[in-house]
Amino acid sequence: MSKAFEIKRPAFLILGAPGSGKGTQGKVLGSIPRFFHCACGDVFRSLDTRTSIGQRFVDYSSRGELVPDELTIELWKAQVDNWRESHVYKPDIDFLVLDGIPRNVPQAEMIEQFLDIHQVFHLSCPDRSELARRMRKRALKDNRIDDASERVIQQRIATYEAETKPILEYFSHGLVTDIDATQPPVKVLHDIIGKIVSLPVFKDSAQHIA
Repeated sequence: MSKAFEIKRPAFLILGAPGSGKGTQGKVLGSIPRFFHCACGDVFRSLDTRTSIGQRFVDYSSRGELVPDELTIELWKAQVDNWRESHVYKPDIDFLVLDGIPRNVPQAEMIEQFLDIHQVFHLSCPDRSELARRMRKRALKDNRIDDASERVIQQRIATYEAETKPILEYFSHGLVTDIDATQPPVKVLHDIIGKIVSLPVFKDSAQHIA
């Protein structure tokens, strides 16, 4: 095990269907001192394909195949190590805010070897038509026309339901907080922060760094 993970690091997980606002909330939280936002997309975008682990990723992605769970978590660990070694992420005082990872229960089981997940924030949006509207709007804004198709949108929602949503059951032992994702983003953030500051782990950390 790498030195970065000899002690389990405190973390929060933001979970929700595509279009629920995970990335938005994660980025805002990550801009607050003592919170470090770690998005799955950032991990893969930061990947050095010249390394052996990067080449393993390329081997799968170049064939259009899904990256295995074990390799996904290995890539994640390597990138968090890089952030730590460059002092961007300070594990002794920072809370990790995970967004987009883990993607399924096996990944959640693996990631718990290295992290203490103190709360899972479920951004709930039962109205799937609203999710589809948000996803379509974002795809068009980012000029990703193909991602705005109804087929792609419904497939992404179905994948979330089948693979990612069961993580809520895995962490069901008092760790899940449901947040109404249909609220204005600032109200969603208010609800998330309100829960975080009430947690014993946050109160303890605030005393140590005060």
